[in-house]
Amino acid sequence: MGMMMKKKGNNNVEKPQGGMITMPFIFANEICEKLAVVGFGTNMISYLTGQLHLPLTKAANTLTNFGGTSAMTPLIGAFIADSFAGRFWTITIASIIYQVGMISLTLSAVLPNLRPPPCKSDQTCKEADLGQLSILYVSLLLTALGSGGIRPCVVSFGADQFDENDPKQKTTTWKFFNWYYFCMGASILLANTVIVYVQDNVGWGWGLGIPTAAMALSIFAFIFGYPLYRKLDPVGSPFTRLLQVCVAAYRKRNVVVDCDDPKLLYENEDMDAAISLGGRLVHTNNMKFLDKAAVVTPQDNPKSPNPWRLNTVHRIEELKTLIRMSPIWAAGILLITASAQQNTFSLQQAKSMNRHLTLKFQIPAASMSVFTQTSMLSTIIFYDRIFVPIARKFTGLERGISFLTRMGIGFTISLLATFAAGFIEIRRKHAAIVNGLIDKPHEIIPISVFWLMPQYCLHGIAEAFMSIGHLEFFYDQAPESMRSMATALFWLSISAGSYTSTLLVTLVHSFSGNGDSNWLPDNNLNKGKLEYFYWLITLLQLFNLIYYLVCARFYTLKPVQVRKEEVKERDEVELIGHV
Repeated sequence: MGMMMKKKGNNNVEKPQGGMITMPFIFANEICEKLAVVGFGTNMISYLTGQLHLPLTKAANTLTNFGGTSAMTPLIGAFIADSFAGRFWTITIASIIYQVGMISLTLSAVLPNLRPPPCKSDQTCKEADLGQLSILYVSLLLTALGSGGIRPCVVSFGADQFDENDPKQKTTTWKFFNWYYFCMGASILLANTVIVYVQDNVGWGWGLGIPTAAMALSIFAFIFGYPLYRKLDPVGSPFTRLLQVCVAAYRKRNVVVDCDDPKLLYENEDMDAAISLGGRLVHTNNMKFLDKAAVVTPQDNPKSPNPWRLNTVHRIEELKTLIRMSPIWAAGILLITASAQQNTFSLQQAKSMNRHLTLKFQIPAASMSVFTQTSMLSTIIFYDRIFVPIARKFTGLERGISFLTRMGIGFTISLLATFAAGFIEIRRKHAAIVNGLIDKPHEIIPISVFWLMPQYCLHGIAEAFMSIGHLEFFYDQAPESMRSMATALFWLSISAGSYTSTLLVTLVHSFSGNGDSNWLPDNNLNKGKLEYFYWLITLLQLFNLIYYLVCARFYTLKPVQVRKEEVKERDEVELIGHV
């Protein structure tokens, strides 16, 4: 397994599987899938308020709740992929479920009976009824379930195409994360410009129909590459193994043993062979109460162990590793909470500002996130081509800086983004007051929408550092047999961030005042105090940055012991190469 997987063709010549040849199919799937996701997600706040006539705070919470649910379902997809289905089939089936949800959502935008009638001339609007909202929620639920199978598996499946035991391919793996995120950003950029323009100027039928067709194309592209993929077999449910360790440790909670000597703890290479292909995890001295699960008692049979009573050191260290990762995971929540405002309140700011590039053409409000994507893409190119080679000379690290350092930089820049957003909102409201538009929320304020560029660009730069670093952290530090679940943790932090945004918006809206004195009013943002909300998030991010720095300072990297046979195999390959 240390070598790249191969298959025999019709001429009995072994053909390699995996490697760079598979990237066009995987990236094509990711590009089309993100075009579909972002194509209806970015401008959904406009659809909910403009087509279904929901109040702003209700629409914002609907959107963040959907985002939170979509980012939570990857735990289900990861469980299915790691337990029995494998990543390829999980991605395929989930994509089909997502396709059904997209078709349902498109039909709701096309058929008049599935949405409320247009507003009357006096701005009287009828809100969508329960039946119409039910169609929306079912469609969103299907897309959330579909994304739950796609998101945790695509990035892991792409990284699986490179053999980590080959030093050259391992370097390619870390470049893959940068370029995976680059392709994802490029498709988001296309969605935020072309698709959003179609939605605002042509119609929501076409605006949702195009992403639906893109999703169908992504399924075809992914399946087409089936013969070329390196497909790792599932090795059983990681959740079951973690539960077995907890149960075994609890059963032996009263056992007294010297756990400082790891030689006394149970090891079984045959039992762990399928879940430790890249090397076994070695014993660590923290969380010693879990080590009791590896203590052999007279009631245990070491030759045929019951995993609910006796576990190996490797399995115990899998659980310890995930526990050690959790504080770093939690630090990523508030960054998502901060960036979530781009698709809600920042978009509403943009809708109230002058977006004209010419007398006849104006930028769609949702397309302002193009600045987030272009700054993110530019930062990725700068990071990969310029920053890493320079940093490598000073640090000696192959990737320039550690993923923990990369994440810390992202946290700092995100803090600056929300801090700047507060001052920009003051400037926008000042323009409304000067021009006598403070009581006219539907009038365009004569201030350029490009005032919002700094906050969008800073969020993009922060994402290039923090999100990719976060993804690298999960993939590198998670036990090898739990890679899908590790990627699911990345999306789970996005879920938690989205729900935190919902909670924060709800609390601020409930307790910050009544009517137009509210920080986040339903009908007139000009009379609100959105800048206070941005600065509240900034303060929370400052506390979060301090918390993260403490966690990163005391974090212990995953300890791995490479198998003797793998070292011998690698030495033989190198010897043959020299000969």
